[in-house]
Amino acid sequence: MDWFTAPDYWLSRLVFQRALATVYLVAFLTAALQFRALLGERGMLPIPRFVARVPFRGAPSLFHLHYSDRFFAACAWAGCAVSAALVAGLDAALPLWGAMLLWLVPWALYLSVVNVGQTWYAFGWESLLLETGFLAVFLGNDEVAPPVVVLFLLRWILFRVEFGAGLIKLRGDECWRKLTCLHYHHETQPMPGPLSWFFHHLPGPLHRVEVAANHFTQLVVPFLLFAPQPIATAAASLMILTQLWLVLSGNFAWLNWITIVLALPAVRFPSRPPSVPGAPLWYEVVVLAVAALILCLSYHPVVNLVSRRQVMNRSFDPLHLVNTYGAFGTVSRVRHEVIVEGTLDDVPREDADWREYEFRGKPGDPRRWPRQFAPYHLRLDWLMWFAALSPAYTGAWFGALVERLLENDRDTLRLLRRSPFPPGEPPRFVRARLFRYRYTTWRELRATGACWQRTYVREFLPPTRLTEPVRRS
Repeated sequence: MDWFTAPDYWLSRLVFQRALATVYLVAFLTAALQFRALLGERGMLPIPRFVARVPFRGAPSLFHLHYSDRFFAACAWAGCAVSAALVAGLDAALPLWGAMLLWLVPWALYLSVVNVGQTWYAFGWESLLLETGFLAVFLGNDEVAPPVVVLFLLRWILFRVEFGAGLIKLRGDECWRKLTCLHYHHETQPMPGPLSWFFHHLPGPLHRVEVAANHFTQLVVPFLLFAPQPIATAAASLMILTQLWLVLSGNFAWLNWITIVLALPAVRFPSRPPSVPGAPLWYEVVVLAVAALILCLSYHPVVNLVSRRQVMNRSFDPLHLVNTYGAFGTVSRVRHEVIVEGTLDDVPREDADWREYEFRGKPGDPRRWPRQFAPYHLRLDWLMWFAALSPAYTGAWFGALVERLLENDRDTLRLLRRSPFPPGEPPRFVRARLFRYRYTTWRELRATGACWQRTYVREFLPPTRLTEPVRRS
């Protein structure tokens, strides 16, 4: 079938595949370096406890068959190795069926992680990586030109990401309709970056222009992805520029980067396509069957898009094949931070020697400037932002975090920037307090060197200690 492939997009496919493999690599590296404290046998939300109560059909995962910290580490590092091989182009050296199987490996491994990741993996970009990675399995390699159907399905994902995010804004917070959300967003976003302070202090009229441009990019431009070239290339390029602007303004894990990756197959790069044979019949049958499946599964996401009660970041099937997306339907006007402290004193009085734990990414010391971590994902720091929004977001993990700080748990402390207590001398008490944070003005920055000013609000967790040694299975 001559219509089945699009040879002009061979370079688009190549760039997309290498970029997607890089995102996979970051995701697996994040899992490998953080899982013990978060999900391990002695973690805050242990996987063995989860798989004991959730059946395989509800959350398909290799870890339903077997779990140990060593096995999880092997899977995570294997994902890193396969992703690195894909970045290096190993799939191009394999036969078509071999390349498809190779791309299936990181998808299956990461699905296994996400489906047991619980609160730590309840982010939209997890499902977005899985949905994109599943379609990448069927995009082919150098033995066949890119299939048109898969290229358009990738645009369909990008359309839902952008259009869904635009709709949730218009239906959500009124500041998006009034064009004023960016008066607050750069200050109250989950994890500011090194330039966020400067973005916040841009003139108010420019913030309004930013919001208006965002609405145009998310509500109008997505429809142009399905227009003829070069209109589709222009639409995708505009989306890429918008996402790069967001990369500069904050730390959103790999959300911006996977969106950029999704825009690449819509770009037709000026290049001369190589001569390749036609697609084999079995490949055409498989691709068309997958396309039919994706279209059927798109029913619920489409209904969600047009619904007045639109929800963000939800999967409608346990394999995360077709999902709904969105971000910042509401924007906080005030930033709060939970500051965790410990003391060696026997009596936890207010005038005790309380020492503050320093997290890697979230604001703490007002003089410490934010760093750029994205696309790497600091999961604990992100959950601490949610905890500051409401104690309802803490669930079981926050108490477990405090417990491990009281034990000076090595794996937990590795998630932090610095612990104020030496390894052999854990604190007797740990407490948490809620502070109001705001960016300093230009004058305050010059006078104090601090990018934040903070004010005590209230107690978040009273001084807590271990009453007896903790036993864990």
